Amino acid sequence: RTRIQNDLAAGRVLVQGRSRPKGFKLKEGWRVTYEPSPVRELEAVAQDLPLDVVHQDPHLIVLNKAAGMVVHPAPGHPDGTVVNALLHHVGRFRTADDPLRPGIVHRLDRDTSGLMAVALTPEAHNHLADQLKDRRMGRDYQALSWGQWHEDAGTLQGDIGRHPRHRVRMAVVERQGRPATTRYTVQEDFGFAQLCRVKLETGRTHQIRVHFAHNHHPVVGDPLYGDDRRVAGVHPLDRVRAQAMVKGAGRQMLHAFRLALTHPATGQEMVFEAPLPEDFATVLAGLRPAPGV
Repeated sequence: RTRIQNDLAAGRVLVQGRSRPKGFKLKEGWRVTYEPSPVRELEAVAQDLPLDVVHQDPHLIVLNKAAGMVVHPAPGHPDGTVVNALLHHVGRFRTADDPLRPGIVHRLDRDTSGLMAVALTPEAHNHLADQLKDRRMGRDYQALSWGQWHEDAGTLQGDIGRHPRHRVRMAVVERQGRPATTRYTVQEDFGFAQLCRVKLETGRTHQIRVHFAHNHHPVVGDPLYGDDRRVAGVHPLDRVRAQAMVKGAGRQMLHAFRLALTHPATGQEMVFEAPLPEDFATVLAGLRPAPGV
């Protein structure tokens, strides 16, 4: 999609032999020609980028990924990723079966912040991947969601697959989906929104965002599954706070704050925690009553 948009802007798409603006309406019988731009071969190269390392040893590295950073190179994001930063930080990987995803065991969405583990050896990669597959790796998130859940704690289930019409999205589907289980506990109630602790039992693409949206409590600030228009339905006395919440979010309010795993070499049980990033913490501070009120 990004490539086609860039080609449109570069005049590589012609209608009746002329470049037309985005959104131009076609008529039956008109001739459309498209000269695709050359495909750039993806390659992961070392880049000196900020990297918040929580733990590192010869077998694995645990990172606190910043929001806005893609995990690995892909079309539309050829560089500036976690992998590019890791290649600069640790050098060559012994686990580079996939040169674009060396050591990657699990991923976080671009605008989701928080903890992720990366293997530095093939043995560590296999061990950590097995933990993930067998649901022995604990992954806990904090999510700010719209509305009020009927129960203060619950389990969300529903097979997740590609949306039948909007192919960039995932959805709870009846066919050709993969089983997914998400557990949540409400931590704070702000009336029109709630802060939840969320535990993943499975690791499907966009799982928390899809399950929350499917249950009518989308993650605040989510550009793909969210509905920040709900601010219009907030009680007038709370609407200013709700508007400030939406304005301050700027991305989905989702943070992987806790990661529990077994060390692949020593067998030691390890638990890592990452505090809320500044943007998330600022949004919550604006929702909480001022001291003394």
